[in-house]
Amino acid sequence: MTVLLPGVALTDHVFTVPLDHADPDGTTIEVFAREAVDPARQGEDLPWLVFLQGGPGGKSPRPTEAAGWLGHALKTHRVLLLDQRGTGRSTPLTAKTVTGTDAERAAHLKRFRADSIVADAELIRRELCGDRPWETLGQSYGGFITLTYLSRAPEGLKACYVTGGLAGLDATAADVYSRTYPRVRAKADRYFARHPADAGRLKEIADHLRREKVLLPDGDLLTVRRLQSMGMCLGMSDGAGYLHWVLDEAWTGGKLSDLFLYEVMMATGFVGNPLYAVLHESIYAQGAATGWAAHRLLPGEFHEDAEPLLPTGEMIYPWMFDEIAALRPFKGAAEIIAADSGWPDLYDPVRLAANRVPVAAAVYYDDMYVDEGLSMETARRVGNVRAWVTNEWEHDGVRVSDGKVLARLMGMIDGVHG
Repeated sequence: MTVLLPGVALTDHVFTVPLDHADPDGTTIEVFAREAVDPARQGEDLPWLVFLQGGPGGKSPRPTEAAGWLGHALKTHRVLLLDQRGTGRSTPLTAKTVTGTDAERAAHLKRFRADSIVADAELIRRELCGDRPWETLGQSYGGFITLTYLSRAPEGLKACYVTGGLAGLDATAADVYSRTYPRVRAKADRYFARHPADAGRLKEIADHLRREKVLLPDGDLLTVRRLQSMGMCLGMSDGAGYLHWVLDEAWTGGKLSDLFLYEVMMATGFVGNPLYAVLHESIYAQGAATGWAAHRLLPGEFHEDAEPLLPTGEMIYPWMFDEIAALRPFKGAAEIIAADSGWPDLYDPVRLAANRVPVAAAVYYDDMYVDEGLSMETARRVGNVRAWVTNEWEHDGVRVSDGKVLARLMGMIDGVHG
């Protein structure tokens, strides 16, 4: 069935794929995708653009109209909004659906990395496009997937657009966090410079949490370190404003307000995407264990007893699997995954160096999540990449730029901005 919204016609697709692509006759799962096209061009043979969402664990956008980057893409393309395996309306990955022993859960979860997503995409491409290659738009982690796609199945790609997602080809989780902690500190300093009273607000809340037991609406204990994890939003265009207004309404009658507690629960609870927490460090793992790298490298200035109290960023810590209800069932599996040293390579540097698929990448100079230095090193090492470095946008530039970022990247490949 096709649903018509302002400027866009949406059609749902469900694809059956192997859970383990090395065992194509074994257990299967479903992958959901939503086709989007200009209603006036539904019958045309348009090129496909598949959107690779950030994450891991993020579902594809749910459009309400042909706006932003999607509106720009629909001028020339038929777009596939892919719910990567385990996300959105694809076969869900939750504590209820991933059962068995900790070892069995870990083995199941390991099949949800970029290599499996690429294999899914190739099955879907052949079903929709036959032998014709398609184009990709990879946001954040979607850019990581793009590099895996170029390493494993470049014949399926006509052109690639990457926004804030050129991963370091050889970078370990430790390499990544050693670079991103200073970036988080810089964002925190900018945040406090913009909202100087919020340093005192954070301290007041933290002091209260040390004195009194405070429960979130779902029954989780609100700790100082969970409060710090609210800083994960600071790399987004609206992150500083969001955090400021949450803190601004933190108190009611000398107690933490219900609204504040609800916002903290929703922002830090991983209810809709436990996959993000469980597999986060493994997206950097190639042939070595991550060993809870973000926890091991935590600088003293980010300690929960440090003054001033600093928000943390896009880091996953072992304590989260004790303190967060949606993650507790995955604790044993997460420990196994963190200790696993047998991860296969996600990128093929030799094949990438010889790449002939045109790639246009937006690299955000002040990106809190993906280090600009690693991104530019990758741009130099991958053939046929054109990189645009900008500080005009934060990490979510493709979402908030009203199509400008995607238009620039498409123009780079078309030669307009080359």
